Amino acid sequence: MQTEKVRVRFAPSPTGPLHMGGVRTALFNYLFARQHKGTFVLRIEDTDKQRYVPGAEKYIIESLNWCGIIPDEGVASDGNMVSEASSRHPFAPYRQSERKHIYREYAQQLIDQGDAYYAFDTPEELESYRKEAESRGDTFIYNHVFRNKTANSLNMSAQETGRRLMENNHWVIRFKIPVNKTIEMTDLIRGEVSVESDTLDDKVLWKANDGLPTYHLANIVDDHLMEISHVIRGEEWLPSLPLHYLLYEAFGWQDHRPQFAHLPLLLKPDGKGKLSKRDGDKLGFPVFPLEWNSPEGDRSRGYREDGYYPEAFVNLLALLGWNPGTEQELFSMDDLIQSFSLERVAKSGARFNPEKARWFNQQYLRSRSDARLVQDFIPVLQSKGIKTTPLKAEKVVSLIKSRATFVKDFWDLSHYFFVPPQSFDMTQKKKHWKEETPGIVLGAKEVLEACTPFDVPSIDKTLHEWIEQSQLKTGQVMNALRLCVVGEPQGPGIADIMAVIGKEDTLARLEFALKTL
Repeated sequence: MQTEKVRVRFAPSPTGPLHMGGVRTALFNYLFARQHKGTFVLRIEDTDKQRYVPGAEKYIIESLNWCGIIPDEGVASDGNMVSEASSRHPFAPYRQSERKHIYREYAQQLIDQGDAYYAFDTPEELESYRKEAESRGDTFIYNHVFRNKTANSLNMSAQETGRRLMENNHWVIRFKIPVNKTIEMTDLIRGEVSVESDTLDDKVLWKANDGLPTYHLANIVDDHLMEISHVIRGEEWLPSLPLHYLLYEAFGWQDHRPQFAHLPLLLKPDGKGKLSKRDGDKLGFPVFPLEWNSPEGDRSRGYREDGYYPEAFVNLLALLGWNPGTEQELFSMDDLIQSFSLERVAKSGARFNPEKARWFNQQYLRSRSDARLVQDFIPVLQSKGIKTTPLKAEKVVSLIKSRATFVKDFWDLSHYFFVPPQSFDMTQKKKHWKEETPGIVLGAKEVLEACTPFDVPSIDKTLHEWIEQSQLKTGQVMNALRLCVVGEPQGPGIADIMAVIGKEDTLARLEFALKTL
């Protein structure tokens, strides 16, 4: 039973559009927080200035809002990240670039303790070290063996270190990995994990050239200061967990260390590798929640613009890597909050199925009321220059929605309700328009003229009685009438179509077909 105050964070980097895997991470954090009546924090980790992309931060916030994953802390009511502390946002600022003075203090603390050191290797020197190791068939590791041979504060006097710090800004601060230490860790999804420290390298914590920390230092400091109780993140960060454990220990925060859970990867539809934008482009589906237009002018599809409901998108993501333990597949956000548990998150990767994504949207579309669907359909009709009544639109929607996956499908499924056919499907003409057909259509037209009221039961009764009296075949008549009224072999029952378009339009279409076919 959870007893401590639950505080979780989603901390994306604004280096481009938010991948659906990132949205899933945010969702799982949100569900966990809501279930435990905790707090969901949004923090922007923008310390990598070389990869920073303008507009990405706004995109992240808009994406979460569209999905209904609303942060409790970090984002103001105007949709901007909070920079000034308040009762609702006590740990502001929530953008890491605005917190660099905090990280510098903690980096210096590690230096003073002997848990970190200044390293003066140039990029060129590091590259030569790598090449040298590769020439021997080894993997280059900046570890306890290597650091004793290079230009760093461990190997030089305080005076020399001070001189180098003043001379240039090409130095970094590296964490000093302890020697010959077994690091015992616990992951809420993967269980107990242990790593030997001698397999780790001395990661960079601070870069003087841009005056900013790396992810490793910034996220540890922020998680501690913001009182984060659980870190739920993607499995790509699992290799960093030993370092993060060691950092908590170096700061003396091990008794307040958050619990960690590393989520499985989202995999390609074939299960071979991590899902990427390239897979979406190749197979014809989006991998981003919203459309993304890069500063360079490149456009990437989004689930919102492709016509997906946010509820369907969220439902889809929830079941990628999490199993409710039942056969249930459709979950509202409230259902997910009630049902979600980290214990039922899988260790292995979750394969994405684009057809399943379409199925989810179809289910949510069918569950919507006709009146609500009409609100989405009316703008489509207006874009086609169609003026109609909400009542007619609702009747049309009720007849076609079972065949649709997206609202954008409605026009293709229903255009004949609003625009009489000007041409006719030639295959159907050959099949259903015979020498005797004009006479049959003319007879049907005459009985329909007298049909009152012109509703589905009356139309059905009128036509079937006439067919029986005339000793005709039902298919022979109905197929001919569909060709005349619709122009092609699609749509609901012909009586349903006639009732919606009305007697006048029905008779006019029959007259036009008799003259044209």
